[in-house]
Amino acid sequence: MRQSHVALKSFNTFGFDVHAEEYISIEHPEQLSALFAEGAFQKTQWGILGGGSNITFTQDFPGLLLHNKIQGRRIITQSEDHVIVEFGGGENWHETVLHTLENQWGGLENLSLIPGTVGACPIQNIGAYGVEIKDCFHSLTAFHIPSGAFHTLTKKDCAFGYRDSVFKREKKGQYFITAVQFRLSTHPQIRTQYGDIQATLDGWGISQPTIRDISNAVIHIRQSKLPNPAEIGNCGSFFKNPVVHSEMIPALQAQHPDLKTFPASEGFTKVPAGWLIEKGGWKGFRRGSIGVHAKQALVLVNYGGGTGAEIIALAKEIQADIFQKFGIELEMEVNAW
Repeated sequence: MRQSHVALKSFNTFGFDVHAEEYISIEHPEQLSALFAEGAFQKTQWGILGGGSNITFTQDFPGLLLHNKIQGRRIITQSEDHVIVEFGGGENWHETVLHTLENQWGGLENLSLIPGTVGACPIQNIGAYGVEIKDCFHSLTAFHIPSGAFHTLTKKDCAFGYRDSVFKREKKGQYFITAVQFRLSTHPQIRTQYGDIQATLDGWGISQPTIRDISNAVIHIRQSKLPNPAEIGNCGSFFKNPVVHSEMIPALQAQHPDLKTFPASEGFTKVPAGWLIEKGGWKGFRRGSIGVHAKQALVLVNYGGGTGAEIIALAKEIQADIFQKFGIELEMEVNAW
C-alpha cells in the first residue's frame, strides 16, 4: 500500500529525521510489475531503500521511495563441493551470513555483522577482512525499471570493482535487485590473514578455526571498533580506502613510518582511509550534533539531531584537508540523497 509523508528516521542508520513524499514496502516482485504497468516510474522521481546503512539523507525524499523487503531463501543447486543458494533482496545481511554458517556453507563468514540487506551487497561489492562479495557471487535477479522486465545478471555483467559495480556507474538507479545467488563452499577455506582475525583467534586459544570461529572473531573485532547505530547514528565506514600510485608510498612512509599499506592492482597500493583521517587530526572531532567517532576515524556519526547536510559538509571538509596534507583524494563510500 502506498503511503504519503512517511517518516524515515527508523529506516536510516544515521537516524536523520526526514520524510518520503511517497513510500511503498516492496514485499513481492510482482508489485514492481504492477507499478510499471500503472506508469508510476514515469510520473515521479523514485528511489530504492534497503537497510538504510549506506545512505545519507540530506533532505526529505521528494518522490516515491521503494523499500526492498523481499524475503526468501532457497537452494538452487548443490554438489559435493559447492552449493548455489538464493536469498531475497530484502533479507537482512547478517542474518543471511548466520544462515550460511548454520548450514556449514563457507564464503561469507568474513563479512559478518555488516549492516544492510542482501539486495544492496552487489551494488557496493561489500567487503571486509580480505573478502568481497564478488568472491562468492554467482548471479542476481533484478527488475529493470526503464523497461519493466526482469533480468538475470552474472558476475561479468556486474563489473565489480573495489566497493564498486555497474550499479554505481552506467546502470545506476536502473535496477531493483529482487534476489541474489551465491556460490558457497561445502569444504570452506579459512581466511585469517587479514586484519586482527588471527590475533583474536590466538587470544582465544583457537588453532584450527571453523567458519563459525572466523565469524565470531569478525563480530568481536567490529563491535570493539565500530559504534552501534542503535546507540550512535552512523553508517559504518564513510570513505573508501584510497588506491594510489605505488610510487607515492616511499615518501609517505619516510614521513610516517607507522603507515601500513595493502597491495592493489599492479602499480597501485591501497592506503587506509582511517589512518589518513586520524593522522590529519580528525579522530574524535565534534561539531554540534555530528562528528568523527572517537575510536574509529573512518566513521562519521550523528549524536542526535544532526542532519545529512551537516554530515556531507563535514565529509567534504575532511576530504579537502586530507588532500592538502597528503595529496590523496578520499572518496565517499556512502550515497548522498
